[in-house]
Amino acid sequence: MRHLLPRRLPRPSPRLLLLCHFPRLRPPPSVSFPSNLVLLKSFRSHKKSINDLAVHPIGTLAFSVSRDGCFAISNLRIGKRTFCERLLKEATIVKFDGSGEKFFFVTGGKVGVHLADYAKLLLVLEHEKRVLCVAPGESGILFSGGESRSITAWDTNSGKVAYRIDGAHFSRVKGIVVLSKDGGGDDDPYLVASASSDGFIRVRYARMATEGKPNPLAEVNTKSRLTCLAGSYLKSSKQPQIGKSAPEEDQEVSSTMCLITSVDVRPCRSN
Repeated sequence: MRHLLPRRLPRPSPRLLLLCHFPRLRPPPSVSFPSNLVLLKSFRSHKKSINDLAVHPIGTLAFSVSRDGCFAISNLRIGKRTFCERLLKEATIVKFDGSGEKFFFVTGGKVGVHLADYAKLLLVLEHEKRVLCVAPGESGILFSGGESRSITAWDTNSGKVAYRIDGAHFSRVKGIVVLSKDGGGDDDPYLVASASSDGFIRVRYARMATEGKPNPLAEVNTKSRLTCLAGSYLKSSKQPQIGKSAPEEDQEVSSTMCLITSVDVRPCRSN
């Protein structure tokens, strides 16, 4: 996605950047990148470029894996690397679960489930083909996708497959986002969005997959070669205007789903 980055931004490097967001500072309309982000500190955590970065839910620790084959822990409060260890095999992805009690390493077709406290390996999730993306879900579920073109839901407590969506896309799955909060109520939708090299973004109701109805609720063809996916699901109530009041039952509740992806300049692949 290098061609999508503004020239002001640093290119991929072994350094971590700490940014602070000031919502009251509005960027001018002509600036595509938010100018209300202020660089706090930049520090080196690896010798080579970083493959992935995950911030712990407490917000002060960051786990990172790099092309140098090392795993590092950085303290974001002081802006300094506090731990570094070389892995047996280079990891391409690192993710935390919703609680922060576990984290996941992806190396090729294997996903290692570790305890966050001591990095103890609990179990390994074996895949037939290379894993390109993972996303934690509810109740210890971990979604994975990659070159198999399917989306697999793993039970990280037992190490078994909870369910699988075969043929989720025509090409490799490059990004998965779970659009719900862990422990949400029954009225909260449990949606799983996925992006693929075929150019499609598809949204599915997760519980339909367990009932044998994996057809997507919605999909869009971006006609681009997608490389990753990020998103959020927000629920908000429409507040009455100043000077007016309305009972709670009359307040409108709206939901907004936001998905962000990046594209490659090459044509999309659809086998």
